[in-house]
Amino acid sequence: MARGKTKPKRTGQHTFSSIEEILAGTSSRPPTFTQREAKYNEEEESKRGFRQESEEESDNETEQKQKHKGIQERLALIRQEREEAAKKREEEKAVKEQRKAEARK
Repeated sequence: MARGKTKPKRTGQHTFSSIEEILAGTSSRPPTFTQREAKYNEEEESKRGFRQESEEESDNETEQKQKHKGIQERLALIRQEREEAAKKREEEKAVKEQRKAEARK
């Protein structure tokens, strides 16, 4: 166990990739490089298949509209159920109060 306020720093060996490894693609790449590469690839694909994407986007829009309707119908059902439950609680509360009033008399 270490004495004093500070603990010893545990450092491992740092490995650096050589230019040959980077060019060969065998080295590990930092995440920023892979993100940039992915973005570049997406831009290239978008230039090639713009027509295909526009068709897919229209399909996605219709699916989103259908999902939106499903969400609205579901929310409406939940609201209705909550309102019914609130009415039921109020009725039960009123019945309880009547019983208490009758018990007092």
